[in-house]
Amino acid sequence: MKIRIITVGKVKENYINQGIDQFCKRLQGYTKLDILEVKDEKIGNNLSSAEVKQIKEEEAEKIMTKLDDRAYTIALDPQGKPMTSEGLAKSIGNLQVQGYSTIEFIIGGALGLAQKIRNIADYVLTFSHMTFTHQMIRLILLEQVYRAFKILRNEPYHL
Repeated sequence: MKIRIITVGKVKENYINQGIDQFCKRLQGYTKLDILEVKDEKIGNNLSSAEVKQIKEEEAEKIMTKLDDRAYTIALDPQGKPMTSEGLAKSIGNLQVQGYSTIEFIIGGALGLAQKIRNIADYVLTFSHMTFTHQMIRLILLEQVYRAFKILRNEPYHL
């Protein structure tokens, strides 16, 4: 199983990068992991709704160039459906049985995802109805993917 994370923007905070690096190392024994970053758009102050939509559309176009047509695609969005850690593990296991060799997760930029990305995703997932930075979500996603593989192998998980 290969996991691809397509994300808008770079992680700037060192403490988040340290956590990301830790989970990338932990995942090496479970899956091949690729993190693909696309450049985020400049965001000014007091944007109109049309400007917000335009920025999301521009980022969506960049995301779409990275998508793998054969992969199962999960978009992360606050308006998505929640799932437990056990549910994510079960979903990954089921996708493997169904013949998917790649799962790709999409993380939008600071303004979120364009509707067209949510529309093409096979599943739209939320980790919380709270708002997190796209940088924090990358770390949370990696931890949950790691946890899912531990659950699938019936291995204990303690940080």
